[in-house]
Amino acid sequence: MFETVKNAFKVKEIRLKILFTLAMLVVIRFGSQLPVPGVDRTYFSNWFAQQTGDAFSLFDAFTGGSFLSMSILALNITPYITSSIIIQLLTIAIPKLEEMQREGEEGRKMMVAITRYVTVGLSLITASAVAIGFGRQGLLEEFNVINVITVIAALTAGSSFLMWIGERITDKGVGNGISIVLTINIISRMPQDVASLFEQFVIGKSVANGTVATIIILAVIVGMVVLVILLNDAVRRIPVQYAKKIQGRKMVGGSSTNIPLKVNTAGVMPIIFASSLMEFPVIISTFAGYQGTGVWSEILKYLSSSYWCNPAMPKYSVGLIVYIALLIFFAYFYTSITFNPLEIADNMKKQGGFIPGIRPGKPTSEYLTKILNYIIFIGVCGLTIVGILPFFFRGVFGADVSFGGTSLIIVVSVVLETIKQIESMMLVRNYKGFLND
Repeated sequence: MFETVKNAFKVKEIRLKILFTLAMLVVIRFGSQLPVPGVDRTYFSNWFAQQTGDAFSLFDAFTGGSFLSMSILALNITPYITSSIIIQLLTIAIPKLEEMQREGEEGRKMMVAITRYVTVGLSLITASAVAIGFGRQGLLEEFNVINVITVIAALTAGSSFLMWIGERITDKGVGNGISIVLTINIISRMPQDVASLFEQFVIGKSVANGTVATIIILAVIVGMVVLVILLNDAVRRIPVQYAKKIQGRKMVGGSSTNIPLKVNTAGVMPIIFASSLMEFPVIISTFAGYQGTGVWSEILKYLSSSYWCNPAMPKYSVGLIVYIALLIFFAYFYTSITFNPLEIADNMKKQGGFIPGIRPGKPTSEYLTKILNYIIFIGVCGLTIVGILPFFFRGVFGADVSFGGTSLIIVVSVVLETIKQIESMMLVRNYKGFLND
């Protein structure tokens, strides 16, 4: 990886792309420190400290702490992520969007434009909820129309600005702009979390206990990173043979290739969907200022991961079982809407391709579905381990950190993808140089 980056800096074109990306990331971190006018910045810090659940922890990690400090980038890139998920899911229900998605470059541009408009709309709605809902409770130094409009405008503009920066990184930088913005936000919180872990388990302990705690902390972090890398890169390749056919006086075809099926086909989406579904009632109750009593209070505790794996309250770990079930469901669901075995089997049949030992058409589709179900199960098992390990250590040992399975999967995946992108740029440049010679 370091050798790739070192070689990339030797190429002027790629070096400029990397430096442009780094400059944009500096702008993002600078913007994360700019306060929204008329806001009491200590309000969210005090409010966040009083929360017993962790519904907003992932949100704060995704915003790089901007939400907690209430900067102009407090909403960050989350409205764009939400709108992208909504548009992606709507392509199943709305044929026009599905048709647009298949129209190539022009269709992609239209989809991007729709996503932008939805992002601005979601930013306005979220900013209004924050300005009005929390403004009445003390977020604003003075609750009036001017301050409310100012906060809404600042937060919406900040989110739109980050969306623009992400697109600029994609066009003029190293690519994967939105993912890189999200990754730098998560990474910015990690040093603080690691420091808090060492402060809790290492500093002030005896040499023996501190050493053991350090080894365990490093082993868990490294182990999770290695597992995420394996999940991200693991692929099952299905061999495909194309029959020979005569075109004019020439015999063409007869080539061999394969269909790469990723073990973790759905990526991080099952964790995001499952977490969002579990945390939604908790977030709504928090925004409404309802702490909950009686049955509803118990339900919220089952849904909150803060109570899972706690030996003193084992009954609330039932919520973890529900979470795992949702992970499995969304892994299969998301794969089913992004990978269509029947369509692939039909395309192979039209092009004269077949899987050795499997008849073309429906048998091929059934075979691909069977293999896909196996590897999805393997992938979701690994995803479950990465997802629930932070809950286990939090419940048993009280190790509370903002970066968990979701954050690690995003960071590792984006870093690996960015390195591959840089390698592709270097490869294309070498091909161009060879052709010019």
